Amino acid sequence: MEFENTSKTYYLNKLTYVNLRWIAIIGQFITINSVKFIFEFEFNFILANIIVFLGAVSNLFLIYFFKKIQLSNKVSFNFLIIDIFQLSFLLYLTGGTINPFSIFLIIPSIFASNSLNLKTNILLIILTIISIIFLAFIHEELPSPLNEYIFNKYYYYSLPIALIVALLFLSFFAITFGNESKVRKEALDKIQEVISKEHELVSLGGQAAAAAHSLGTPLSTIKIISQDLFDQFKDKKDVKKDLELLVSQVDRCNEILKRLTLNPNIEDDFIDKDLSLYGYVREIVNSFQEISDKSFNINIEQNSNSFDIRKSIEIVYGIRNFIGNANKFARKNIYISIISDSEISYITIEDDGPGFSKDVFNKIGEPYIKSLNPKNNKKSGLGLGIFIGKTLLEKNRAKLLFRNSETRGGAEIKIEWLNKNLVDI
Repeated sequence: MEFENTSKTYYLNKLTYVNLRWIAIIGQFITINSVKFIFEFEFNFILANIIVFLGAVSNLFLIYFFKKIQLSNKVSFNFLIIDIFQLSFLLYLTGGTINPFSIFLIIPSIFASNSLNLKTNILLIILTIISIIFLAFIHEELPSPLNEYIFNKYYYYSLPIALIVALLFLSFFAITFGNESKVRKEALDKIQEVISKEHELVSLGGQAAAAAHSLGTPLSTIKIISQDLFDQFKDKKDVKKDLELLVSQVDRCNEILKRLTLNPNIEDDFIDKDLSLYGYVREIVNSFQEISDKSFNINIEQNSNSFDIRKSIEIVYGIRNFIGNANKFARKNIYISIISDSEISYITIEDDGPGFSKDVFNKIGEPYIKSLNPKNNKKSGLGLGIFIGKTLLEKNRAKLLFRNSETRGGAEIKIEWLNKNLVDI
Protein backbone atom coordinates (compact mmCIF):
# COMPACT_ATOMS: atom_id res chain seq x y z
CA MET A 1 0.00 0.00 0.00
CA GLU A 2 1.46 3.36 -1.06
CA PHE A 3 0.25 5.77 1.55
CA GLU A 4 1.73 8.79 -0.23
CA ASN A 5 -0.66 8.32 -3.12
CA THR A 6 -3.73 8.75 -1.00
CA SER A 7 -5.53 11.93 -0.16
CA LYS A 8 -3.49 14.50 1.75
CA THR A 9 -6.50 15.76 3.71
CA TYR A 10 -7.09 14.03 7.05
CA TYR A 11 -9.83 14.94 9.48
CA LEU A 12 -12.59 13.68 11.77
CA ASN A 13 -16.19 14.63 11.33
CA LYS A 14 -16.89 16.80 14.38
CA LEU A 15 -20.57 15.85 14.82
CA THR A 16 -19.88 12.11 14.64
CA TYR A 17 -16.95 12.35 17.06
CA VAL A 18 -18.87 14.51 19.57
CA ASN A 19 -21.85 12.13 19.54
CA LEU A 20 -19.62 9.10 20.11
CA ARG A 21 -17.92 10.88 23.02
CA TRP A 22 -21.32 11.67 24.59
CA ILE A 23 -22.30 8.00 24.30
CA ALA A 24 -19.04 6.98 26.00
CA ILE A 25 -19.34 9.60 28.76
CA ILE A 26 -22.97 8.74 29.53
CA GLY A 27 -22.10 5.02 29.51
CA GLN A 28 -19.21 5.58 31.91
CA PHE A 29 -21.40 7.64 34.28
CA ILE A 30 -24.17 5.02 34.32
CA THR A 31 -21.72 2.12 34.81
CA ILE A 32 -19.78 3.77 37.64
CA ASN A 33 -22.87 4.75 39.61
CA SER A 34 -24.65 1.45 38.97
CA VAL A 35 -21.67 -0.49 40.33
CA LYS A 36 -21.60 1.77 43.39
CA PHE A 37 -25.28 2.21 44.26
CA ILE A 38 -26.96 -0.89 42.80
CA PHE A 39 -24.28 -3.58 43.28
CA GLU A 40 -22.73 -1.74 46.24
CA PHE A 41 -19.14 -2.44 45.18
CA GLU A 42 -16.45 -0.49 46.98
CA PHE A 43 -14.08 1.74 44.95
CA ASN A 44 -13.19 5.42 44.64
CA PHE A 45 -16.35 6.35 42.76
CA ILE A 46 -16.08 10.09 43.60
CA LEU A 47 -12.76 10.43 41.77
CA ALA A 48 -14.15 8.26 38.96
CA ASN A 49 -17.14 10.63 38.58
CA ILE A 50 -14.79 13.63 38.54
CA ILE A 51 -12.88 12.05 35.64
CA VAL A 52 -16.14 11.48 33.76
CA PHE A 53 -17.14 15.09 34.46
CA LEU A 54 -13.83 16.33 33.02
CA GLY A 55 -14.54 14.26 29.91
CA ALA A 56 -17.93 16.00 29.59
CA VAL A 57 -16.24 19.42 29.99
CA SER A 58 -13.73 18.59 27.23
CA ASN A 59 -16.64 17.62 24.95
CA LEU A 60 -18.44 20.91 25.64
CA PHE A 61 -15.17 22.71 24.90
CA LEU A 62 -14.97 20.84 21.60
CA ILE A 63 -18.55 21.84 20.71
CA TYR A 64 -18.39 25.54 21.54
CA PHE A 65 -14.77 26.51 20.85
CA PHE A 66 -14.21 24.66 17.56
CA LYS A 67 -16.63 26.06 15.02
CA LYS A 68 -15.48 24.03 12.02
CA ILE A 69 -17.51 21.04 10.87
CA GLN A 70 -14.37 18.94 10.47
CA LEU A 71 -11.56 18.57 13.01
CA SER A 72 -8.02 18.80 11.66
CA ASN A 73 -5.54 15.98 12.11
CA LYS A 74 -3.76 17.83 14.95
CA VAL A 75 -6.93 18.73 16.88
CA SER A 76 -8.28 15.20 16.50
CA PHE A 77 -5.00 13.78 17.81
CA ASN A 78 -5.11 16.00 20.92
CA PHE A 79 -8.67 15.03 21.85
CA LEU A 80 -8.05 11.33 21.20
CA ILE A 81 -5.11 11.51 23.63
CA ILE A 82 -7.51 12.97 26.20
CA ASP A 83 -9.87 10.01 25.58
CA ILE A 84 -7.07 7.48 26.10
CA PHE A 85 -5.87 9.16 29.30
CA GLN A 86 -9.39 9.51 30.67
CA LEU A 87 -10.27 5.86 30.12
CA SER A 88 -6.85 4.74 31.40
CA PHE A 89 -7.43 6.67 34.65
CA LEU A 90 -10.85 5.06 35.11
CA LEU A 91 -9.34 1.62 34.54
CA TYR A 92 -6.54 2.42 36.98
CA LEU A 93 -9.19 3.02 39.69
CA THR A 94 -11.12 -0.15 38.83
CA GLY A 95 -8.71 -3.04 38.36
CA GLY A 96 -6.57 -2.16 35.34
CA THR A 97 -6.57 -4.64 32.45
CA ILE A 98 -8.45 -7.21 34.58
CA ASN A 99 -11.51 -4.95 34.31
CA PRO A 100 -13.76 -6.35 31.54
CA PHE A 101 -14.24 -2.81 30.22
CA SER A 102 -10.52 -2.54 29.39
CA ILE A 103 -11.39 -3.57 25.82
CA PHE A 104 -12.68 -0.03 25.31
CA LEU A 105 -9.13 1.30 25.67
CA ILE A 106 -8.28 0.29 22.09
CA ILE A 107 -11.31 2.06 20.55
CA PRO A 108 -9.83 5.60 20.17
CA SER A 109 -6.85 4.30 18.15
CA ILE A 110 -9.00 2.10 15.93
CA PHE A 111 -11.54 4.90 15.45
CA ALA A 112 -8.75 7.23 14.27
CA SER A 113 -7.17 4.68 11.92
CA ASN A 114 -9.71 5.25 9.17
CA SER A 115 -9.51 9.05 9.17
CA LEU A 116 -6.16 10.38 10.38
CA ASN A 117 -2.70 10.14 8.84
CA LEU A 118 -0.27 7.28 9.35
CA LYS A 119 2.07 9.15 11.71
CA THR A 120 -0.82 10.13 14.00
CA ASN A 121 -2.16 6.57 14.01
CA ILE A 122 1.24 5.14 14.96
CA LEU A 123 1.60 7.61 17.84
CA LEU A 124 -1.89 6.77 19.14
CA ILE A 125 -1.16 3.03 18.93
CA ILE A 126 2.13 3.44 20.83
CA LEU A 127 0.42 5.55 23.50
CA THR A 128 -2.34 2.94 23.89
CA ILE A 129 0.19 0.09 24.22
CA ILE A 130 2.07 2.05 26.91
CA SER A 131 -1.20 2.57 28.79
CA ILE A 132 -2.07 -1.15 28.58
CA ILE A 133 1.36 -2.20 29.89
CA PHE A 134 1.20 0.39 32.69
CA LEU A 135 -2.30 -0.76 33.75
CA ALA A 136 -1.22 -4.40 33.72
CA PHE A 137 1.24 -3.75 36.55
CA ILE A 138 -0.01 -0.60 38.31
CA HIS A 139 -3.67 -0.25 39.26
CA GLU A 140 -6.15 -0.33 42.14
CA GLU A 141 -7.95 -3.55 43.03
CA LEU A 142 -11.12 -4.55 41.25
CA PRO A 143 -14.25 -3.30 43.08
CA SER A 144 -15.38 -5.87 45.68
CA PRO A 145 -16.62 -8.54 45.80
CA LEU A 146 -14.69 -9.36 42.60
CA ASN A 147 -11.39 -8.88 44.41
CA GLU A 148 -12.19 -12.00 46.40
CA TYR A 149 -11.39 -14.09 43.33
CA ILE A 150 -7.81 -15.09 42.58
CA PHE A 151 -6.73 -14.96 38.96
CA ASN A 152 -4.11 -17.29 37.57
CA LYS A 153 -0.97 -15.31 36.70
CA TYR A 154 -1.00 -16.67 33.11
CA TYR A 155 -4.50 -15.36 32.66
CA TYR A 156 -3.55 -12.12 34.41
CA TYR A 157 -0.78 -11.34 31.92
CA SER A 158 -2.50 -12.83 28.88
CA LEU A 159 -5.17 -10.10 28.97
CA PRO A 160 -2.82 -7.17 28.18
CA ILE A 161 -1.10 -9.27 25.50
CA ALA A 162 -4.50 -10.04 23.95
CA LEU A 163 -5.42 -6.35 24.05
CA ILE A 164 -2.16 -5.35 22.32
CA VAL A 165 -2.56 -8.03 19.63
CA ALA A 166 -6.18 -6.98 19.03
CA LEU A 167 -5.11 -3.33 18.84
CA LEU A 168 -2.36 -4.01 16.26
CA PHE A 169 -4.53 -6.36 14.21
CA LEU A 170 -7.59 -4.12 14.05
CA SER A 171 -5.54 -0.95 13.51
CA PHE A 172 -3.66 -2.53 10.62
CA PHE A 173 -6.88 -3.47 8.85
CA ALA A 174 -8.51 -0.13 9.64
CA ILE A 175 -5.50 1.78 8.23
CA THR A 176 -5.32 -0.47 5.16
CA PHE A 177 -9.02 -0.26 4.35
CA GLY A 178 -9.06 3.46 5.16
CA ASN A 179 -6.32 4.19 2.64
CA GLU A 180 -7.94 1.97 0.03
CA SER A 181 -11.14 3.92 0.61
CA LYS A 182 -9.24 7.19 0.06
CA VAL A 183 -7.77 5.84 -3.19
CA ARG A 184 -11.24 4.85 -4.40
CA LYS A 185 -12.58 8.26 -3.41
CA GLU A 186 -9.85 10.00 -5.38
CA ALA A 187 -10.62 7.81 -8.39
CA LEU A 188 -14.33 8.61 -8.09
CA ASP A 189 -13.51 12.32 -7.77
CA LYS A 190 -11.48 12.15 -10.98
CA ILE A 191 -14.31 10.34 -12.74
CA GLN A 192 -16.76 12.94 -11.45
CA GLU A 193 -14.45 15.69 -12.72
CA VAL A 194 -14.36 14.09 -16.17
CA ILE A 195 -18.13 13.65 -16.17
CA SER A 196 -18.65 17.28 -15.15
CA LYS A 197 -16.39 18.38 -18.00
CA GLU A 198 -18.42 16.23 -20.39
CA HIS A 199 -21.63 17.84 -19.10
CA GLU A 200 -20.14 21.29 -19.63
CA LEU A 201 -19.09 20.28 -23.11
CA VAL A 202 -22.55 18.96 -23.94
CA SER A 203 -24.12 22.15 -22.60
CA LEU A 204 -22.10 24.08 -25.17
CA GLY A 205 -24.39 22.55 -27.81
CA GLY A 206 -27.38 24.32 -26.29
CA GLN A 207 -25.38 27.52 -26.05
CA ALA A 208 -24.46 27.14 -29.72
CA ALA A 209 -28.14 26.88 -30.63
CA ALA A 210 -28.91 30.01 -28.62
CA ALA A 211 -26.01 31.81 -30.28
CA ALA A 212 -27.25 30.71 -33.69
CA HIS A 213 -30.70 32.14 -32.93
CA SER A 214 -29.21 35.44 -31.72
CA LEU A 215 -26.82 35.79 -34.66
CA GLY A 216 -29.47 35.12 -37.27
CA THR A 217 -30.66 38.72 -37.60
CA PRO A 218 -27.27 40.50 -37.77
CA LEU A 219 -25.94 37.87 -40.18
CA SER A 220 -28.93 38.42 -42.46
CA THR A 221 -28.14 42.14 -42.44
CA ILE A 222 -24.51 41.39 -43.34
CA LYS A 223 -25.69 39.18 -46.18
CA ILE A 224 -27.92 41.90 -47.65
CA ILE A 225 -25.18 44.54 -47.44
CA SER A 226 -22.50 42.22 -48.86
CA GLN A 227 -24.78 41.29 -51.77
CA ASP A 228 -25.47 44.97 -52.50
CA LEU A 229 -21.76 45.72 -52.39
CA PHE A 230 -21.09 42.87 -54.79
CA ASP A 231 -23.74 44.14 -57.21
CA GLN A 232 -22.26 47.63 -57.09
CA PHE A 233 -18.59 46.71 -57.44
CA LYS A 234 -18.67 43.47 -59.44
CA ASP A 235 -17.06 45.22 -62.38
CA LYS A 236 -14.02 46.23 -60.32
CA LYS A 237 -11.53 43.41 -60.47
CA ASP A 238 -9.52 44.55 -57.45
CA VAL A 239 -12.44 44.03 -55.04
CA LYS A 240 -14.66 41.55 -56.89
CA LYS A 241 -12.76 38.50 -55.64
CA ASP A 242 -12.90 39.66 -52.03
CA LEU A 243 -16.62 40.39 -52.28
CA GLU A 244 -17.31 36.97 -53.80
CA LEU A 245 -15.45 35.35 -50.90
CA LEU A 246 -17.39 37.48 -48.39
CA VAL A 247 -20.77 36.51 -49.91
CA SER A 248 -19.85 32.81 -50.02
CA GLN A 249 -18.68 32.81 -46.40
CA VAL A 250 -21.85 34.58 -45.25
CA ASP A 251 -23.91 31.92 -47.04
CA ARG A 252 -21.87 29.21 -45.37
CA CYS A 253 -22.37 30.81 -41.94
CA ASN A 254 -26.12 31.01 -42.55
CA GLU A 255 -26.23 27.33 -43.45
CA ILE A 256 -24.24 26.29 -40.38
CA LEU A 257 -26.35 28.45 -38.04
CA LYS A 258 -29.53 27.07 -39.57
CA ARG A 259 -28.45 23.51 -38.88
CA LEU A 260 -27.25 24.40 -35.38
CA THR A 261 -30.67 25.86 -34.59
CA LEU A 262 -32.34 22.61 -35.62
CA ASN A 263 -29.75 20.33 -33.99
CA PRO A 264 -26.89 21.72 -31.85
CA ASN A 265 -24.92 18.47 -32.19
CA ILE A 266 -25.01 18.32 -35.97
CA GLU A 267 -21.72 17.95 -37.82
CA ASP A 268 -20.72 20.29 -40.59
CA ASP A 269 -19.09 19.10 -43.79
CA PHE A 270 -15.60 20.18 -42.82
CA ILE A 271 -13.30 17.17 -43.37
CA ASP A 272 -15.85 14.61 -44.54
CA LYS A 273 -13.50 11.68 -45.15
CA ASP A 274 -10.71 9.64 -43.57
CA LEU A 275 -7.34 11.39 -43.74
CA SER A 276 -3.82 11.02 -42.39
CA LEU A 277 -2.73 13.17 -39.49
CA TYR A 278 -1.00 15.46 -41.96
CA GLY A 279 -4.23 15.63 -44.03
CA TYR A 280 -6.19 16.71 -40.95
CA VAL A 281 -3.73 19.48 -40.16
CA ARG A 282 -3.46 20.59 -43.80
CA GLU A 283 -7.25 20.97 -44.13
CA ILE A 284 -7.49 22.86 -40.84
CA VAL A 285 -4.66 25.20 -41.79
CA ASN A 286 -6.28 25.86 -45.18
CA SER A 287 -9.47 26.96 -43.43
CA PHE A 288 -7.48 29.52 -41.42
CA GLN A 289 -5.39 30.75 -44.33
CA GLU A 290 -8.57 32.02 -46.00
CA ILE A 291 -9.08 34.57 -43.23
CA SER A 292 -5.63 35.02 -41.62
CA ASP A 293 -2.63 37.11 -42.62
CA LYS A 294 -0.31 34.93 -40.48
CA SER A 295 2.24 32.55 -41.95
CA PHE A 296 1.65 28.83 -41.31
CA ASN A 297 4.80 26.68 -41.47
CA ILE A 298 4.11 22.94 -41.54
CA ASN A 299 7.00 20.52 -41.10
CA ILE A 300 6.30 16.82 -41.57
CA GLU A 301 8.69 14.04 -40.59
CA GLN A 302 7.00 10.75 -41.37
CA ASN A 303 8.41 7.32 -41.99
CA SER A 304 6.79 4.71 -44.16
CA ASN A 305 3.96 4.15 -41.68
CA SER A 306 1.66 6.97 -42.83
CA PHE A 307 -1.93 5.82 -42.35
CA ASP A 308 -5.41 7.27 -42.59
CA ILE A 309 -7.40 8.01 -39.45
CA ARG A 310 -11.14 7.46 -39.30
CA LYS A 311 -13.01 10.76 -39.37
CA SER A 312 -13.37 12.07 -35.82
CA ILE A 313 -15.17 15.33 -35.12
CA GLU A 314 -13.53 15.45 -31.68
CA ILE A 315 -10.00 15.29 -33.12
CA VAL A 316 -10.82 17.78 -35.90
CA TYR A 317 -12.20 20.43 -33.57
CA GLY A 318 -9.67 19.71 -30.84
CA ILE A 319 -6.73 20.38 -33.18
CA ARG A 320 -8.66 23.25 -34.77
CA ASN A 321 -9.03 25.00 -31.41
CA PHE A 322 -5.30 24.89 -30.71
CA ILE A 323 -4.32 26.06 -34.19
CA GLY A 324 -6.95 28.81 -33.83
CA ASN A 325 -5.38 29.89 -30.54
CA ALA A 326 -1.93 29.96 -32.16
CA ASN A 327 -3.35 32.08 -35.00
CA LYS A 328 -4.94 34.44 -32.47
CA PHE A 329 -1.82 35.06 -30.39
CA ALA A 330 0.96 34.75 -32.99
CA ARG A 331 2.65 37.92 -34.15
CA LYS A 332 3.53 36.64 -37.60
CA ASN A 333 4.26 32.90 -37.64
CA ILE A 334 2.70 29.61 -36.58
CA TYR A 335 4.91 26.52 -36.63
CA ILE A 336 3.37 23.05 -36.85
CA SER A 337 5.43 19.84 -36.73
CA ILE A 338 4.00 16.39 -37.43
CA ILE A 339 6.24 13.48 -36.46
CA SER A 340 5.39 9.81 -36.62
CA ASP A 341 7.37 6.64 -36.06
CA SER A 342 6.41 3.00 -35.73
CA GLU A 343 4.71 3.50 -32.34
CA ILE A 344 3.94 7.18 -31.66
CA SER A 345 2.56 10.11 -33.63
CA TYR A 346 2.45 13.65 -32.37
CA ILE A 347 1.70 17.20 -33.44
CA THR A 348 3.55 20.20 -32.04
CA ILE A 349 1.94 23.63 -32.43
CA GLU A 350 4.06 26.71 -31.66
CA ASP A 351 3.70 30.44 -32.23
CA ASP A 352 5.85 33.52 -31.87
CA GLY A 353 3.40 35.31 -29.57
CA PRO A 354 3.70 36.19 -25.87
CA GLY A 355 3.23 32.61 -24.63
CA PHE A 356 1.30 31.43 -21.57
CA SER A 357 1.12 33.80 -18.61
CA LYS A 358 3.01 32.51 -15.59
CA ASP A 359 0.12 33.16 -13.18
CA VAL A 360 -2.30 30.91 -15.12
CA PHE A 361 0.19 28.30 -16.30
CA ASN A 362 -0.79 25.74 -13.64
CA LYS A 363 -4.49 26.20 -14.50
CA ILE A 364 -4.17 25.64 -18.26
CA GLY A 365 -6.91 23.30 -19.46
CA GLU A 366 -9.51 24.55 -16.96
CA PRO A 367 -12.37 26.81 -18.08
CA TYR A 368 -13.02 30.33 -16.82
CA ILE A 369 -9.47 31.29 -15.85
CA LYS A 370 -8.07 34.81 -15.89
CA SER A 371 -4.61 36.26 -15.65
CA LEU A 372 -3.86 38.68 -12.84
CA ASN A 373 -2.46 41.02 -15.49
CA PRO A 374 -5.35 43.04 -17.04
CA LYS A 375 -3.38 43.47 -20.27
CA ASN A 376 -3.37 39.71 -20.82
CA ASN A 377 -7.11 39.37 -20.13
CA LYS A 378 -8.06 41.73 -22.96
CA LYS A 379 -6.96 39.16 -25.51
CA SER A 380 -6.72 35.86 -23.67
CA GLY A 381 -10.41 35.21 -22.95
CA LEU A 382 -11.51 32.64 -20.36
CA GLY A 383 -9.58 29.55 -21.50
CA LEU A 384 -12.66 27.82 -22.93
CA GLY A 385 -10.91 27.09 -26.25
CA ILE A 386 -8.09 25.19 -24.56
CA PHE A 387 -10.59 23.48 -22.23
CA ILE A 388 -12.70 22.25 -25.14
CA GLY A 389 -9.71 21.15 -27.22
CA LYS A 390 -8.10 19.36 -24.29
CA THR A 391 -11.31 17.57 -23.33
CA LEU A 392 -12.05 16.47 -26.89
CA LEU A 393 -8.54 15.16 -27.56
CA GLU A 394 -8.12 13.42 -24.20
CA LYS A 395 -11.44 11.72 -24.82
CA ASN A 396 -9.74 10.23 -27.90
CA ARG A 397 -6.76 8.98 -25.88
CA ALA A 398 -4.34 11.79 -26.65
CA LYS A 399 -1.75 13.11 -24.21
CA LEU A 400 -1.24 16.87 -24.14
CA LEU A 401 1.72 18.95 -22.98
CA PHE A 402 1.49 22.73 -22.50
CA ARG A 403 4.56 24.90 -22.16
CA ASN A 404 6.25 28.01 -23.53
CA SER A 405 8.43 27.35 -26.55
CA GLU A 406 12.16 27.63 -26.01
CA THR A 407 12.85 28.32 -29.70
CA ARG A 408 9.83 30.34 -30.93
CA GLY A 409 9.18 32.45 -27.86
CA GLY A 410 5.43 31.82 -27.74
CA ALA A 411 3.18 28.99 -26.57
CA GLU A 412 3.86 25.36 -27.41
CA ILE A 413 1.31 22.54 -27.38
CA LYS A 414 2.27 18.94 -27.99
CA ILE A 415 -0.46 16.41 -28.82
CA GLU A 416 0.66 12.78 -28.72
CA TRP A 417 -1.03 9.47 -29.58
CA LEU A 418 0.02 5.87 -29.66
CA ASN A 419 -0.47 4.76 -33.26
CA LYS A 420 -2.60 1.82 -32.14
CA ASN A 421 -5.01 4.25 -30.47
CA LEU A 422 -5.27 6.38 -33.61
CA VAL A 423 -6.08 3.30 -35.67
CA ASP A 424 -8.83 2.26 -33.21
CA ILE A 425 -10.60 5.64 -33.16
